[in-house]
Amino acid sequence: MKKLNKTNPRLIKLVENLRNKGYKDSVNLWVDISKRLCRPTRKMPEVNLWKLDMHTKDGDVVVVPGKVLGDGNLGHKITVSALKFSKKAYNEIIKNGGDAITIEELVERNPQGKNVIIME
Repeated sequence: MKKLNKTNPRLIKLVENLRNKGYKDSVNLWVDISKRLCRPTRKMPEVNLWKLDMHTKDGDVVVVPGKVLGDGNLGHKITVSALKFSKKAYNEIIKNGGDAITIEELVERNPQGKNVIIME
């Protein structure tokens, strides 16, 4: 594995935990997300609500290895896990009855990574 050149202590710990969990439990999803989080900051994905609305259906679980932005509307209830949320995006997800959680919380809730969509 490449050396992690990040300085954010939360991100460093998250990447290490995802790698350990992924390799120990043979869950490729967590290894894949850990690699995506190691990208340079300028290449971190930013996903708007309209994109989440267009590519998901009610009850889906989505992970964004970057930031969720508040452009657009969300018309159904989904669980979104991301590194960061804008205030508008967070409030819109909660208003529609969904969950806006951290990636750490997603690993706790769904250790095997079943039925999780990666959105970039």
